[in-house]
Amino acid sequence: MGRRSGGRELKQAVQWRRLIDSLLDLNQYADVVLRDGFVVNVITREIYQADVALKGEYILFVGDARDLIGPSTNVESVKGRFVAPGFIDAHMHFESAMLTLTEFSRLSIPTGTTTLVADPHEIANVLGPAGIRAMIEEARTLPNRILFTVPCQVPDVPGLETAGYDIGFDEAAELLLDPAVQGIGEIQGFSNVGPVFRHAPHLIDDLVASAAYARSLGKTVEGNAPGLSGKELAAHILAGGAQISCHETTTKEEALEKLRAGVTVFMREGSSQRNMAECVRAITEEGVDSRKMVLVSDDLVPADLMRRGHMNDILRRTVAQGIDPVEAIQMATINPATHFGLEELGVLAPGKRADLVVLADLNEMQVDQVYLNGKKVASGGKLIVPLPPYRYPDFVKSSMKRNPVTPADLEIRASGSRARVRALEVIPDQNLTGAGEYVLDVRDGIVQPSVQHDVLPVVVVERHGRTGRIGRAFARGMTLQAGAMAESVSHDTHNIIACGTSYQDLAEAVNRVIQMGGGLALVRDGRVIGELPLPVAGLMTDLLDGYEVAERLETLHQLARSELGCRLHVPFMHLSFLSLATSPKWKITDAGLVDVECLEVLSPIVGEGD
Repeated sequence: MGRRSGGRELKQAVQWRRLIDSLLDLNQYADVVLRDGFVVNVITREIYQADVALKGEYILFVGDARDLIGPSTNVESVKGRFVAPGFIDAHMHFESAMLTLTEFSRLSIPTGTTTLVADPHEIANVLGPAGIRAMIEEARTLPNRILFTVPCQVPDVPGLETAGYDIGFDEAAELLLDPAVQGIGEIQGFSNVGPVFRHAPHLIDDLVASAAYARSLGKTVEGNAPGLSGKELAAHILAGGAQISCHETTTKEEALEKLRAGVTVFMREGSSQRNMAECVRAITEEGVDSRKMVLVSDDLVPADLMRRGHMNDILRRTVAQGIDPVEAIQMATINPATHFGLEELGVLAPGKRADLVVLADLNEMQVDQVYLNGKKVASGGKLIVPLPPYRYPDFVKSSMKRNPVTPADLEIRASGSRARVRALEVIPDQNLTGAGEYVLDVRDGIVQPSVQHDVLPVVVVERHGRTGRIGRAFARGMTLQAGAMAESVSHDTHNIIACGTSYQDLAEAVNRVIQMGGGLALVRDGRVIGELPLPVAGLMTDLLDGYEVAERLETLHQLARSELGCRLHVPFMHLSFLSLATSPKWKITDAGLVDVECLEVLSPIVGEGD
């Protein structure tokens, strides 16, 4: 480790000497000078007119750079525009977009995002460390900066869900040695800290050991603390080594408590989970310092990336909530860079990496140009450099280990003519769920779905070939009027999850996902009406480019609305979070209906109906 680090330091010293020579007029000049723009200084929260001079991969000078222009300097006039550091997405999952790193980057880079901190625990749940390493290899082929945070525990709730691979301290420790790994990813098993401590205290020992080891390597630890408060929040902070983040903060009061306790609040603003507007009330209403507030996407569908943008869109929405544009930019530049200890990123200053964005408008965050390592890579919203094609190895595409199911396999049975059932309740734009009880009809011993009352069967079918279990329950809020939908993107263990208005269509949708080797399927009246194969771990595709995936997925969402009657704006993403067993209140896994707050499996049947 020391020898490799020393090599990097020597290379950097040589590069900095070249910068110094250029500044001291030793017949060396800037490679690029952006002239007459307005610099967004995220250190002092100022905007002022200045040139930005670049040499090699670094920023050479910010100020009047006329003397640094030589015969071969590329001079770009950015008069009337704003030059800011490149945007950082501090917490995201490629798998949620169903895109490979290459295709996500193709859509993301032109919007001004130059650094991604990815949490690959989705592919880790399917393929373990080998899946993570396959992602890291793809990242090394790309021009943008991609760092990884890795899981220290898979599955998050052992015994109550089945992953394709189990990860513990030994596997996490080995992954942490990779230079591309920034630290430990979101510690989710600790988000229900009370039940874990009471029912599985050994898991806390493993989590604390992994966090301590990461800190000993100078790496970070990320958290996940929905609804935690008081002593449980303090325990969560200590589990991460007394410095931790949380991207599951949904109220102003939560944000205030976490900020006061030193937690970095990652304000999530994704496609189906949007918490920024509530969190920034801590600034607009309470006047708190925003230096430990960071904007993140977490989960984005490709259509949103293609049409709205990435961090620039999140910044636009943040400004619309009353946050000063420069302060908002701090939340996507210097704030995440400080949190992660990325000293070369996040600011415009001599010796910092020349990752920057030129904006035509600050309120709308309209991106005009993007530079990575001193080279222009995007202009006018278009990528202007080629991205090399990448194909995943065959083992990544052999993750489906499940035989087809029958409708009888999925049926929920009860005695009598009516049954009182438990149903998890979908909360739009959140991964939290509610809990309720409803009375449904029973026919021939089978509990019937109720389209009228929006109480429908939801199942999770284990697909990793380890247990063969099928979890059965009911859900309210998916708003289907006909048919069924199924997918192998099902947080976090990524078994097959399906919801439908009949057991026949439910089985048909599940079986189509199995036949595809993973993917998304829509069924109506026993016929598949739409699908998207996801051969890479059942989570992503490397057969289509990002634009094609966005169009295919948008077509599925339109079919879900027009043919199935679903009113949720991103129904597959909402469905995928119904199995997230670390997020309150009730969820469904292959073990059944899980009460997340006490880590117990509940029967979907309470008793006979009234």
